Amino acid sequence: MADKLDELKKVRELIGLMKENDLIEIEISDGDKKIHLKRPQQQAVQMVSSPLPAPAPAAPAAELQKPKTETARQEEAGLLEIKSPIVGTFYAAPNPDAPPYVNVGDKVKPDTVVCIVEAMKVMNEIKAETAGTIVEVLVKDGQSVEYGQPLFKVRP
Repeated sequence: MADKLDELKKVRELIGLMKENDLIEIEISDGDKKIHLKRPQQQAVQMVSSPLPAPAPAAPAAELQKPKTETARQEEAGLLEIKSPIVGTFYAAPNPDAPPYVNVGDKVKPDTVVCIVEAMKVMNEIKAETAGTIVEVLVKDGQSVEYGQPLFKVRP
């Protein structure tokens, strides 16, 4: 168990080193052990313009001018994110036959386990670290996740 904790500490140190030096990717080999960490890169956003469809005759002009994204932003204002503290594989439940740790609508406390992220064959329980209600699950079971990637949205 102590070896696994030492390995986890080393991974966290490497992540800190990557942040400090603004590294995107790092790979270290030591005998038969190998670790490869990669942060998501910011990609250039490509703007594509397309003609807007003609408005429906029954819709009031005020509704057409108000973008729907504003409403979505207002709803998301105040939401917190539970992010992955490590690179690994996301698991919503302790095993394939068990129910997920949390579902949308569940209330969580800071010490509530919300998922597992497997890294280097170590199952790491991820805690909410905040209190509130799960509003959205942002990743799928078995999906690879990056360091700092949002996993859940929580309304405090």
